[in-house]
Amino acid sequence: MSTEPVPPESTENAGPATPDAAEEPGSPDGTAKAQPEPAPADSASTSDDDTPPARDAEGVSNGEGEETLAADENPAAETEDGTEAAAEAAAGTEAGKADAEAEAAAQLSEAQAELAAQKLERERIERRRAEKAEPIASGTKLSGKAADLLAAVRAVEGGAKPPATVFAEPAPAPRRPAPEPVSRPQPVPSVPTAAAAATPAAEAVEGVRHVLSDGGAPETLAPQTAAALGEGAEDLLREDPWQLLRVPGVRPEQADGFARALLGPQCAPDDERRGRAVTVWLLEQAALAGHTALELPTLTAALGRQAVPDAEAAVQSALAEGEALVFQDALDSVDAARSGQSEGPAENNANDTNAGDGGDESGEDGEESRPVRVLVGLERYALAEESLADALARVVNSLAKEDSARWESVTAGASGSTAELLRAVAGHGLVLHTGGDASRAEPAALLSAARTLGLRAVAACHTPDGRQRFAALLGERAEEGAVVTVPGLLAGTEGPGRDADGAFALDLLVLLDAPQLDVESAAMLVESLPDGARLVLSGDPAVLWSAGPGRVFADLLAARACPQVASRTPDPGPIGELVSGVGIGELNQVDAPGKEIVIVPVREAGEAVHRTVQLVADSVPRAFGITPEETVAITPGHGGAAGTRALNAALKERLNPGPGRFGGFDPGDRIAYSPAPGRTVPGRVVTADAEGLHLSCADGPVVVPRERVEQAVRHGWALTAHQAVGSRWPAAVVVLPGDAGQALSRPWVYTAFGRGERHLSVVHGVEQALPKAVAEVPAKPRTTRLPVLLRTQVPAAE
Repeated sequence: MSTEPVPPESTENAGPATPDAAEEPGSPDGTAKAQPEPAPADSASTSDDDTPPARDAEGVSNGEGEETLAADENPAAETEDGTEAAAEAAAGTEAGKADAEAEAAAQLSEAQAELAAQKLERERIERRRAEKAEPIASGTKLSGKAADLLAAVRAVEGGAKPPATVFAEPAPAPRRPAPEPVSRPQPVPSVPTAAAAATPAAEAVEGVRHVLSDGGAPETLAPQTAAALGEGAEDLLREDPWQLLRVPGVRPEQADGFARALLGPQCAPDDERRGRAVTVWLLEQAALAGHTALELPTLTAALGRQAVPDAEAAVQSALAEGEALVFQDALDSVDAARSGQSEGPAENNANDTNAGDGGDESGEDGEESRPVRVLVGLERYALAEESLADALARVVNSLAKEDSARWESVTAGASGSTAELLRAVAGHGLVLHTGGDASRAEPAALLSAARTLGLRAVAACHTPDGRQRFAALLGERAEEGAVVTVPGLLAGTEGPGRDADGAFALDLLVLLDAPQLDVESAAMLVESLPDGARLVLSGDPAVLWSAGPGRVFADLLAARACPQVASRTPDPGPIGELVSGVGIGELNQVDAPGKEIVIVPVREAGEAVHRTVQLVADSVPRAFGITPEETVAITPGHGGAAGTRALNAALKERLNPGPGRFGGFDPGDRIAYSPAPGRTVPGRVVTADAEGLHLSCADGPVVVPRERVEQAVRHGWALTAHQAVGSRWPAAVVVLPGDAGQALSRPWVYTAFGRGERHLSVVHGVEQALPKAVAEVPAKPRTTRLPVLLRTQVPAAE
């Protein structure tokens, strides 16, 4: 079945990554196990099964858009080092040349200017690498704050007292409004053709193909590799074969085989290039599991498991090259306790730096030192969290106090949780609202009230289905553009558009499905709010978290930085009663007089597939009048004898048989299309031609290019819980074969059981593993920095 503990096929596909893998989330090693199964060491091959099209949500790799996770940026280092200074000095003689190139680039088109900038950056990196004739001596390549942090960590791990200046609590940041929203270039509106990453030039792909062939890697990886590495990919691969790890689905042992073939005797485990590349790869795997950073001891331990002889030197090299950033966060007692278990494996507890022990020996006036954790992360996620914290502080602090008076007329007539929500929004810029599906009526009342007051108010949902269901709650009050999807709002294809400063032209934004917001999407949304705008984040905290890194909604709830309104509106019916019990860790037996809930016991995976097809095609339509197109099958993963692949194959044979002429698809096939990591859009195959696969989706027609069909499109009769989150169907069939026990958790069961509105069938073969998962397996923790960043800018709400 889909949940075998080792194969990645047992992981769930969300669009990219979530932490519900069988391994502990904090261990990059664990996250790696949910990645495609490695090929032999001498091969960089990634077969179809090895590189699933979408990131497996329950595990960590979701290939449907996974290729977009390749780190082809060149982030700048947060800390300066002697190497960079030497490189700049050596580059002094070329200053005139750089100035001339920059002046010429100004005359080029935007795309050409970007290429020129990349070329200059690579030249700078080459000059810096030329300075490194000697192997890196551990601890000698960092200076300033980074070196102090590393020295402090070593002191703590050795039992010594770290310097007080390093672990001293940073001075609170002054209360200040966040910067004005930066005017962003307007995203290109969605077009019928599926937008992929910029297609590399044919010459570049051909050059990369030759290098892959020389290294014994499959030439089919050439387009992905050229796109991931950008301009000069051929030369970069020959100089540093481990850059192949930038390609989604490639593992260190495969990159090692490729490097041995290209470098011959010069290839060695202690090669600086290998250590640096594996460090970045581990941070990417952690991001796929939901972490925005890793604690330093966890990262060095994971490097050791990947046969990196000097893990500290590898981390230092990545920091010196600007491929990773280092942070130190002072923790209070609650954060310190959470940090001690945030990564799962025992080795992570080495980071529980009890700097407070013996604190009366140092620090002025005998003040105890506070625990500090040292984190290493990728620049893109670090900047996203910092930008999000700044933007949230601006939302909290920029609301005009006198603005609340106009809300009195609409709050007077409300009652219950709706009244609480209205009063909270009237007086605060940021409000959190929690509750199940039935509680959506409260944000709907809020949206209507705001529009009655003449405010520019918009609600944004995670999926097209969520948008449709929320608009139905508004009824006749649903005006054009009042309810949008998050991707459509960010792309500018839905909603009010942006003003001259690049901010959304609105006064109130209500974000539904808030637990599905990853840190990057949240940062883009909140940064785009104008000063004085209100933000309401509403969602069910018991469902699966976002597919991308971060746990924004859970972090905000824990930080208590703003008012929180908990809905008292229960979900109706037997399914609502069952799901509510699961949310508090109880799997109760509920009365279902209308057969709203049916348990179908099975003994093995083959029987589970047979029963699922029987339920979807015959039993549910006959008993409830719900057609197969209105029913979804949900299973823990893609692979295995009862995963989505096996279930979709059986359901296609029964409901829409055909030869699969178009990459395994036929007209009429029900599909799940992943235009970007973390997004799943339901649709149907219309036809195929030279342009690609033509789909009819909820947002209109889409054409998926041939080269992206395998990565972006799956059959959609059966989904994983992470693909299904944010949507509901009249009927749901949850498939739990015997080998699914290890993949189950309380959030997974809660999410899967809650996808059916009128009927839920459970194909049950896990016996006691189901109640055990509900009672004992909560969501796996994620390592994030948002709570610490918020503490210095937004005081805790009273």
